[in-house]
Amino acid sequence: MRRFAALYEALDRTSSTVAKRDAMAGYFAAAPAADAAWAVYVLAGGKLRRTVSSTDLREALAAETEYPAWLIDESYQQVGDLAEAIALMLPEAGEGHADVALHTWMEQRLPALGQHDAPARVNLLREWWPALPRQQIFLLNKLLTGALRVGVSRRLVVQALAQWSGLPTDLIAHRLSGTWHPGADTFAALAKPASSDEHVADRPYPFFLASPLEQAPETLGLPGEWLAEWKWDGIRAQLIRRHGTVSIWSRGEERLDGRFPELEQAALALPDGCVLDGEILAWAPDEEHPLLFTALQKRIGKLKPGAKLLADTPVRLMTYDLLEWEGRDLREQPLSARRAQLAMLIEGHGPTLMLSPAVPIVDWPALASLRHASRERRTEGLMLKHLASPYRVGRKRGDWWKWKVDPFTIDAVLVYAQPGHGRRSGLFTDYTFGVWDGDTLVPVAKAYSGLDDREIARLDSWIRAHTIERFGPVRSVQPVHVFELAFEAIQTSTRHKAGLAVRFPRILRWRTDKGIADADRLDDLRRLAG
Repeated sequence: MRRFAALYEALDRTSSTVAKRDAMAGYFAAAPAADAAWAVYVLAGGKLRRTVSSTDLREALAAETEYPAWLIDESYQQVGDLAEAIALMLPEAGEGHADVALHTWMEQRLPALGQHDAPARVNLLREWWPALPRQQIFLLNKLLTGALRVGVSRRLVVQALAQWSGLPTDLIAHRLSGTWHPGADTFAALAKPASSDEHVADRPYPFFLASPLEQAPETLGLPGEWLAEWKWDGIRAQLIRRHGTVSIWSRGEERLDGRFPELEQAALALPDGCVLDGEILAWAPDEEHPLLFTALQKRIGKLKPGAKLLADTPVRLMTYDLLEWEGRDLREQPLSARRAQLAMLIEGHGPTLMLSPAVPIVDWPALASLRHASRERRTEGLMLKHLASPYRVGRKRGDWWKWKVDPFTIDAVLVYAQPGHGRRSGLFTDYTFGVWDGDTLVPVAKAYSGLDDREIARLDSWIRAHTIERFGPVRSVQPVHVFELAFEAIQTSTRHKAGLAVRFPRILRWRTDKGIADADRLDDLRRLAG
């Protein structure tokens, strides 16, 4: 664990992606394979099961240090991260303790901890902490709480593995896709020479992601070289039909089997050896357009949806690419060829499996006019894909573009704030905004992105000096500051006090030129929701 703790600290202390990549590549070259495998898993975003509660951690800290509960809570509020606060409040460990391997912690100690009752968990924590230096206590607490954020993306981990192994990043990304289980053998397999058959029965391909179109479409060249499609607002997924089975994977590489049984049933009619890329949409049988994403959200968390939910919120897969056919990887073929084969494959399997229709491109101005109808079609805009493009890995600019409609915007007042996570755990960076309902400010959105570091520092200082009340980590603040917010969609909601829910809210700018009387009103948002 000592070596991984040193890596974690090195990653946390730099914002340079090159330095992070080099540090990880060096670790992979030097660490035992079983430890390196777990480092790959946790750094690439693998899910860590929480084995203790925050109450367990507080009680263990209080018992070990005899600090009163109020001091622990105040220290946590000041630091903003419980794992770090505990590491700072515990005394320094003595020297000479044996280093326990990372894989031993991950495969034996942490899983066993979760099987004990609360008093036993507290006792084990008190046994472990004194045997660890502060750096490792902090890391252990992060692993215990499942909150290992260190500014490293999955893509950067893939690049570091490629640097270590000397293999292409696309190959490494494919080998890590799907259900990758950390272990010495699976880590060693990442560096094996490429074989003629890299896909296995339940492994998806790495997703190709479009880049935002920030320039005029005329800069892309001739319209006839491009395919335009509607940008569907659903769950990006790959449907895999191999070896007599069907599996569905989300873009986040979560296996969705059982959640959408109508798609699995329809896929059984497809020939073996094919992989489809598309968008899962909630779509009522007699509707011309899909339902809003909020309808689909009812299905997302249901591992086994009941008959009523299946009837009330049926789904379809809007397919737009064919990645594998008859067991052959088609990703290097041009999009025009893949789409032609997909059209033949999907014919006769509707409406549960649909082909994403091509939007005609007479010329770029005419396509821009069509784009304005996106919201009426319940889409987010247009996709532009070069007909000669292969299916790449990740966000590679140039071949696929997303040309979204302009977001909705409102002016809202900052009413609550709470600390962020990771590197921002000591700063107030998570904000709640309200609009006027009569003479009252009603919360309508939460946002934590859109400000630069200087603005965050300035606002953090102001929040600390102008707090009205505290509710745990949350502070209500004097209603003074107005911010312009952007969001993609708005929907009526019984779960929110305002009766509305907005999608993907973020801060566009701090409106220092406006007073709170200039903020929007709840009626304005109701009109946007229709």
